[in-house]
Amino acid sequence: MEIWLILRALALLAAANGAPVIAKSIFGRRCAWPLDFGARFVDGRPLLGPAKTIRGILLGTLAAAVVAVPLGLDWTTGGLVGMAAMAGDLLSSFVKRRFGLRSSDEAPGLDQVPESLIPLVVCRSLLGLDFAEILLATGLFWAGELVVSHLLYRLGLRDRPY
Repeated sequence: MEIWLILRALALLAAANGAPVIAKSIFGRRCAWPLDFGARFVDGRPLLGPAKTIRGILLGTLAAAVVAVPLGLDWTTGGLVGMAAMAGDLLSSFVKRRFGLRSSDEAPGLDQVPESLIPLVVCRSLLGLDFAEILLATGLFWAGELVVSHLLYRLGLRDRPY
């Protein structure tokens, strides 16, 4: 098991998933256009919700691409990790809306696993990870995200502690 590979993957995931949160703290609602443009699914609920923005998707992807370079990876690998992480985040939002949960409602596991597992599986060979390392990194991301979310809430960078 290669700890460096896991730490590198976690850094990319943190960049991708943290950039939208930091952008919201800095810019507020400026340029935060909802990705779904307010569309509703056949069940009458929002497709994704107002918290999933074009700005967040772009910055999450860009952040992972930028962080990849000092980690010894090609920026395109980072960009792919970022895009896949954002796709996982969108999937979890879509599922949460189907369950009737609001954008800010907590759903442990559903809020962390898709945005970490999907990019790690998609980019497995580019990151040099085996399946045990993917599972460990996903578990570490889940636990770490819960801790970091509470910290960001205390620092005033998140609206809620999760």
